[in-house]
Amino acid sequence: MTGEKKKKKRLNRSILLAKKIIIKDGGSPQGIGEPSVYHAVVVIFLEFFAWGLLTTPMLSVLRQTFPQHTFLMNGLIHGVKGLLSFLSAPLIGALSDVWGRKSFLLLTVFFTCAPIPLMKISPWWYFAVISMSGVFAVTFSVIFAYVADITQEHERSTAYGLVSATFAASLVTSPAIGAYLSVAYGDTLVVILATAIALLDICFILVAVPESLPEKMRPASWGAPISWEQADPFASLRKVGQDSTVLLICITVFLSYLPEAGQYSSFFLYLKQVIGFTSETVAAFIAVVGILSILAQTVVLGILMRSIGNKNTILLGLGFQILQLAWYGFGSQPWMMWAAGAVAAMSSITFPAISAIVSRNADPDQQGVVQGMITGIRGLCNGLGPALYGFVFYLFHVELNDTDGSGKGAKVNMPPIPPLQSSIIPGPPFLFGACSVLLSLLVALFIPEHTGPGVRPGAYKKHSNGAQSHSHSPQGSGAEGKEPLLEDSSV
Repeated sequence: MTGEKKKKKRLNRSILLAKKIIIKDGGSPQGIGEPSVYHAVVVIFLEFFAWGLLTTPMLSVLRQTFPQHTFLMNGLIHGVKGLLSFLSAPLIGALSDVWGRKSFLLLTVFFTCAPIPLMKISPWWYFAVISMSGVFAVTFSVIFAYVADITQEHERSTAYGLVSATFAASLVTSPAIGAYLSVAYGDTLVVILATAIALLDICFILVAVPESLPEKMRPASWGAPISWEQADPFASLRKVGQDSTVLLICITVFLSYLPEAGQYSSFFLYLKQVIGFTSETVAAFIAVVGILSILAQTVVLGILMRSIGNKNTILLGLGFQILQLAWYGFGSQPWMMWAAGAVAAMSSITFPAISAIVSRNADPDQQGVVQGMITGIRGLCNGLGPALYGFVFYLFHVELNDTDGSGKGAKVNMPPIPPLQSSIIPGPPFLFGACSVLLSLLVALFIPEHTGPGVRPGAYKKHSNGAQSHSHSPQGSGAEGKEPLLEDSSV
C-alpha cells in the first residue's frame, strides 16, 4: 500500500512538471506569471465582493418588485437559477477539460455578473436575467478544476480552504460597505460600484489569468475525438451512481448544503425579526463570522486534516453545522446568535475537506467533470433551499417588509400572538435543516477514508472511444479532493 502511494505521488509530480514544461514552451495562453492559486483567489474575491455590496439594495428591490409573497418569489427566482446551474455545471466542467479553464472562467464570471447593472435599469429584467444566468453561474466548478490542475494531492485541501476562505473574506466588509453607501449616497452608486468591480474581475481574467490546462495536456490534443457524451450533464450525473464513494459524497453534499442555501436566503430577516438586530449589527455579525471562517479554513482546517484525517474532519464540520442550525432555531438572545455564529464559522471546514476526497476519485483531466457534478448538486440546493425556506416562512406568515434599516423587524401578517410563540416563528426552517444535516452526517459515516486508484470504477476514467488508448494520458494518478464552498448564487 505504501508502494502504491509513493508511485502515485511520483506520477502526480511528473504530471505537474510536464505541465510546467509545456507552459514554458508556450503551450498556454498568456497571463501574468505561471498559473497559481492566487489567480483563482482574486477572481473569487472580486466576484463575490461585487455581489456582497448588493446585499441591502437587492432586498429593497426584491420587496419593491414583489410586495406580495416576497420570500416565495425569492425562492422561485433562485429555484430557476439553481435548476439551470444543476443542469449546466457538469457540462461546463467537462467542456473546460477539453477546451481549457480560462475561456470558461471568463464565460461564467461574465454571465454571473451580467444582471448587476440591470438592478437599477429594469428590476424585472434584472430578475429575469439573474434566473437565466444560472446556465453559466458555475464559477466554482471551473475555479476548483483550475486549482486541481496546478496543485499536488497533499496541497489541495489547503488550496481549497484558501479559495473557500476568500469567499468569506469577500463578505467580511462588502455588505457593510454596501449598506453604508446605500444610506449615504443611494442604491444607484452601489450598483455602479458593483458593476465596476465585476468589470475589473473580467479584465483581470482576460489580462492576468494564465491557462492552467495547457492544450497539449487536453484529451483532444492526443488525437482522441471530443465525445459529447462526456459533456452531457445527464451522463455526468449518472456516473455518480457508478462510484459508491462519490455517490455517498454527493448525498452528503445535498443533505448538508440544502439547509445552508436556504439559510443564506433568510438569515438577514431571521436576525432582525427574532433577535432584533439592527442592519448595522447584522453587517457586524457577517464581518465577524467571515473573519472566523477565514481562520477556520486556513489555520484550523490544515491542523485537522493532518491530525484526524479527511473523513473525521468532514464529520466534525457536519457536527458543528447541526449545532449552529439548532442554536439558530431555538436561540432567543443576541449572545446566543454570536455564539452560534462562531460555531457556524467552524462548520465551514466541511466542504474543503469534502473536496479533498472527491478529487481522489478523479483523474487529472477529469477534474472539471467531477467538480461540475458537485457544483451542480450545490446549484440544485441553491434552488430548492430558498424555495423550501420561503415556503416555510410563508406558512408562518412571515414577510420581508422591513428593509429601511430601522431594525424594527419584519412584519408578521397574522393575528396577535404571545411573544414567546412569535419569537420562534422563523425557527422551524432551521430545525428542519439541523435534521437534514444529521442525516448527512449518518451518510458521511460510510465514506471510506482512503480510496485507492485500483478501486475506482471506470466512471472517471477516460472514455474508451479514444483517450484510453493513449499510453501517455495521466490515468494512473488518483488526484485527490476537491469541492466548492459557497456556490455563486448563494449570496
